[in-house]
Amino acid sequence: MTRRKLAYLTGEYPRASDTFIQREVAALRALGHEVETCTIRTTGAEHLVGPEQRAEHASTFKVLEACAAPLTLIRAHLRWMRHPGRYVSALALAWRSAPKGLKGRIYNLIYFLESGVLAAHLQDRGVDHLHNHIAKASCTVAMLASALSGLRYSFTIHGPDIFFEPHHWRIDEKAARAAFVACISNYCRSQLMCFADADHWDRFHIVHCGVEPERYAPARHDGQHLLFVGRLAGVKGVPVLLEALEGLVDTHPDLHLTLIGDGPDRSALEARAAGLPVRFLGYRSQAEVAQALQEADIFVLPSFAEGVPVVLMEAMAAEVPVIATQIAGIPELVREGETGCLVPPGDVAALRAAIARMLTDSAERRAMGNLARRQVLDAFDVANEAAWLSELIEGYASGSPPRGKRPEPKP
Repeated sequence: MTRRKLAYLTGEYPRASDTFIQREVAALRALGHEVETCTIRTTGAEHLVGPEQRAEHASTFKVLEACAAPLTLIRAHLRWMRHPGRYVSALALAWRSAPKGLKGRIYNLIYFLESGVLAAHLQDRGVDHLHNHIAKASCTVAMLASALSGLRYSFTIHGPDIFFEPHHWRIDEKAARAAFVACISNYCRSQLMCFADADHWDRFHIVHCGVEPERYAPARHDGQHLLFVGRLAGVKGVPVLLEALEGLVDTHPDLHLTLIGDGPDRSALEARAAGLPVRFLGYRSQAEVAQALQEADIFVLPSFAEGVPVVLMEAMAAEVPVIATQIAGIPELVREGETGCLVPPGDVAALRAAIARMLTDSAERRAMGNLARRQVLDAFDVANEAAWLSELIEGYASGSPPRGKRPEPKP
């Protein structure tokens, strides 16, 4: 079966913190799709932590880099000016959908210029469908490129931060114009429904971010090693974890915590962790994260806001018992007392108690880990999720889209 040629667009690709997008691209390619990857900005060297990232970086079309060549920019827009009605309509859309204020108008006009270059590149490459991840500025570019060229587009919406400023990012307009929207959870879908016209709700499907379960060997479960993987930023709640750790080290002398990731708060967190059994490793490759999970006994993610964290799926695939906060879409992945432990966000005492309970009951840890891997295999395997996304792309293109939020579960 010949499948449509796709393009993937994000604001910055590839990133060490967005490996789930790389996995989705690889899974679509394995299904027979040719996938062109595109990024607005050129990825910083700190994100090219493994061979997968370096290979994707080398082959990815960089929009701003292309726009920096004046002739490229002029030729692209002259091409679309041959269709004056569509060109003026797309320009009017950029103006109409801009955030409030002069700055918002200027930015949207810049996105319009970028969209012309992107649309020309995609047409030259014979792309049939454009898909965007992270429905912010890069999705504005995708929407305008679609308006200029007539190329069908869709996007995956994650949250939580886009739902803090839904009108700024005009997710209503983007959803109305997209062929369909892939929502990462029921919770995410419900938040989009708050702002989008009800006439479009039947095109909002749930496509989970996914992992490759075979990458992850079972962890050991018999030590005192805590692991956190994520951006070192305020939203991740790491100070809560450090405070919880302070109350446990006296009674658990072998307890230690490893943090993988980087971000704006790293220096402050390193100072806060002084004297505690904590290691900061910075960004690590997918293979190194998989190895760290194999050596971990408990995975802790004390976030204040999330979508459905892929790193939780990775930990669960490695049969590592997880402790996370009861927010957003996390309860759709982690079932309290079965596949992990959920605590209120920002509650140091509850987090400390959950860690202490896990540390003293290795049998419970093993049982949770086994059930957690089964949950990932059933609903968060990237191969299955990419197949569902491919079915949506092909179905909407052919005029016979699948119905329902998710595929029917296998018996």
